[in-house]
Amino acid sequence: MITRSATSRTALALALSGVLVLSACASGSTDSEAPAVATPGSEPTTAASAIDIPDEWSGIIDATAIPLGDDKTSTSPAVDYLYSCKTDFSGRGPVNGGPWINYDKGTWDSTTKAIVEGEVSWPQAFYNEEVGHDTRTILTANLPAEQMTGTFPIADTDPAKEFDRNPNEIDEKVVELTLNVGPEAAAEPSCVGMGAVGVLKNGVYFYNAVDASGGDAVAHETQDLCDGHPDGGDYYHYHGVPSCLLDAAPETGSTLVGYALDGFGIYIERDSNGNLPTNADLDECHGRTSTVLFDGVEQEMYHYSATLEFPFTVGCYVGDPAPVPSHEH
Repeated sequence: MITRSATSRTALALALSGVLVLSACASGSTDSEAPAVATPGSEPTTAASAIDIPDEWSGIIDATAIPLGDDKTSTSPAVDYLYSCKTDFSGRGPVNGGPWINYDKGTWDSTTKAIVEGEVSWPQAFYNEEVGHDTRTILTANLPAEQMTGTFPIADTDPAKEFDRNPNEIDEKVVELTLNVGPEAAAEPSCVGMGAVGVLKNGVYFYNAVDASGGDAVAHETQDLCDGHPDGGDYYHYHGVPSCLLDAAPETGSTLVGYALDGFGIYIERDSNGNLPTNADLDECHGRTSTVLFDGVEQEMYHYSATLEFPFTVGCYVGDPAPVPSHEH
């Protein structure tokens, strides 16, 4: 295992749900009150909640035959599709299609997909979340606080390089996002741009579901042991809720793992059999309205839900997305 040297910044290693974030909108609060701050060592409100999850979702996705998300960008909201702001995909994806992809059947096998070698830890990683009266401010190094990454650039000796020659490095990128703490649905859903569409509570950006060529990024791009990789600006990121977080979540119930740019939560929702929902259980933006635990309060609200199938997390924005600090991809 490789450990990258720490900076002078204190590492805030936060567990998947291991912080308590108190809402400053509680009864009797005023604008003059200090915002609540997520700090390490706080007791979690709950590891997971079984609130309002069906006993069984409508179906089960076979991890060895996941529907391929190629040619599934759209110019309006639609189930199974990414409502993409970008419509002309002239970039390049991975150099070779892997043997885990069955083009004849339009499926791919996540259990046999090539994985970038290496186990690199990042002691300088941190994630800090402050909840004020109207805003949620997230500060992160965009490095995983608990998980490891692969070794990038992909080494010449790594078998994964046959399929994806990713030459980029992983670099610390201090990012500050200001999201709406009480998100509301906009008049109409809006399209999703390239790059970051939200941030996970382990401190890492998640991007939309496609690569530069418009193909299914999770299926085609060769990623590491936690389904992440760096872009051309050396920003480490995922294209959905990664397997390492899915595996760490409780076997049943609802677990908040991050936030989309419009402020709505990203949840892992497992039924009584431990299965994730399918696209058929969700709306055209890849979410649903139900009772969830959000900022320590059980409330009925819209939220996005992680799946194994494209577009994985956010198909379109239900609320108004916050701006993301610009960077080169």
